[in-house]
Amino acid sequence: MNWLVTGGAGYIGSHVVQAFREVGLGAVVLDDLSSGHAEFVPDDVPLIRGSILDTDLVAGTLAEHHVTGVVHLAGFKYAGVSVDRPLHTYEQNVTGTSHLLAAMATAGVDAIVFSSSAAVYGTPDTDLVTEQTATAPESPYGESKLIGEWLLRDQGRATGLRHTSLRYFNVVGSGSPTLYDSSPHNLFPLVLDALAAGRTPRINGDDYPTPDGTCVRDYVHVADLAVSHVAAAQALAGGRALEPVYNLGSGDGVSVRQIMTAMADATGIEFTPDVAPRRPGDPARIVASGALAARDLDWKMRHTLADMVASAWRAHTR
Repeated sequence: MNWLVTGGAGYIGSHVVQAFREVGLGAVVLDDLSSGHAEFVPDDVPLIRGSILDTDLVAGTLAEHHVTGVVHLAGFKYAGVSVDRPLHTYEQNVTGTSHLLAAMATAGVDAIVFSSSAAVYGTPDTDLVTEQTATAPESPYGESKLIGEWLLRDQGRATGLRHTSLRYFNVVGSGSPTLYDSSPHNLFPLVLDALAAGRTPRINGDDYPTPDGTCVRDYVHVADLAVSHVAAAQALAGGRALEPVYNLGSGDGVSVRQIMTAMADATGIEFTPDVAPRRPGDPARIVASGALAARDLDWKMRHTLADMVASAWRAHTR
């Protein structure tokens, strides 16, 4: 039984491939390498370089490799940049998902796990986000992820497609020293890049209504996230009904200042972060309950904050 992992050469996708291999499930990677890395894909895992917009390529790949399900992570993932590049974001994330679903229908593949995002919630007015929290995306990226969920829902109604969508919060850490987050926008690589280059990391705003004045976010380890993708795929393959969406959150927040302290501890580099003004639109706190995923998808926090930071630093220095 093979699963196609779109975006499987990326930071999260490569960890999903690794988790599939650890339980003996076959994986095939489709990635255009626009932000992924070919070296993240194991030598014995087929890597097809191409776009999900190429329906014929996707359908052919599904048939050639006898794929029975898809984990869909490919897409344009930069929420801030999406504001300036809305058409590109919609093409990659909405049109691309539509083409993928069409290819699946052609090939007779009827199970999909979709990589969604906390961005669908926008700035929630609640201390703890659940799956029942109203969606109110504030960027083309968040909107495109919500539309992706709708596409799965509607295709499910029309064809019986079995599906679930996993809404990620702040994914960090590394499950292997050879796999790392290379995003130019995420907090962990930004801080680690600064420290490695001898620069002082920066906090954006220290006057929020939080215990230490800095933003509180929900950080989860990428390897824990990958385990739940495998659990979702196995459930769909076994015919077990899943909820349409799940939050993969810790239920407990960590402040940016706490992250900075953990970074100093893990790297051995002492520093006092610079403080800049708040960024427009940054909410004080976003934390999610992972209770539903814990019930159905083997979701739990297997790693502490110290683990997250230390593993990210090991991968970064390698």
